[in-house]
Formats: sequence, C-alpha cells, structure tokens
Amino acid sequence: MRALLQRVSSASVTIDNECVGKIGPGLVILLGITETDDSAIADWVADKSVNLRIFNDADDKMNLSALDTSAEILIVSQFTLYGDCDKGRRPSFVKASRPDHSKPLYEAFVEKVRSYGLTVATGVFAADMLVQINNDGPVTLMVEKENE
Repeated sequence: MRALLQRVSSASVTIDNECVGKIGPGLVILLGITETDDSAIADWVADKSVNLRIFNDADDKMNLSALDTSAEILIVSQFTLYGDCDKGRRPSFVKASRPDHSKPLYEAFVEKVRSYGLTVATGVFAADMLVQINNDGPVTLMVEKENE
C-alpha cells in the first residue's frame, strides 16, 4: 500500500462540477492499493499517516502530527501510484489492485482514519475526479508498506 501524504492549507474533490469533499488545513492522502495488501497493512498505513510528525510546532519545527493538530484529512483513491514507468512510454498498472479487492481496503482505511476522531472527507472510489490541492510547505511524503 502506498499513501502519498501532502500537507495542505486546503483541498477539495469535484465530480461533474459538484464538490464532494473539502477540507481546510490538514492532509491529503492519495491511496494506492496492490493485490497483496490486506487490512493489517491498511491499519498500519493509516496509523503511520495520522501520527507522522509533519506539522509545525510553535518553534516552526515539523514536530506535530495530524492527531496533535486536529488536522482535517482528505482521502482519495489513486491506483496510478502503482504505475510502472520503467519500460516503454505507457505506464503499466499491473501492480495496482482490481476494484473488487481495493475498494473494501480503501473503505477500511477511511474508517480507520475516522476512528481517530479526525474530520475526514473523501473522493468517490474509481470516479473521474478533479482534485484541488494547495500544498503547504510544500510537504509531500510517501508512506509505504508491503506484505512480507
């Protein structure tokens, strides 16, 4: 599982000119799922994401987590995080999970993040979305965990 975290001042998801998810200061999590991922990995990545100290403290040091700051979270499914660009000019997505496997894990990930008491907005799984991200910093980090 790959979670691309971006610290943001605000973000939103629009589908067919309708805003379906919007947050203020917090994190956008673009989530990619592969066939070997399971609920234990989803829990680990969710826990790591909300506890990662990437928000500034009073001394302007990245020392606070999303939990510490009550950050808002926008979670968007992103199968292209498993795009393989090594060969040719067209990415291969063979490592990305099929929707019947990835949708339940995406939903479990969203529920795990919500269980921490944070405000969580989402996109719509497998929809064609317009995602507006106002990256703060910019701070962008990849959290990744593979099934061992």
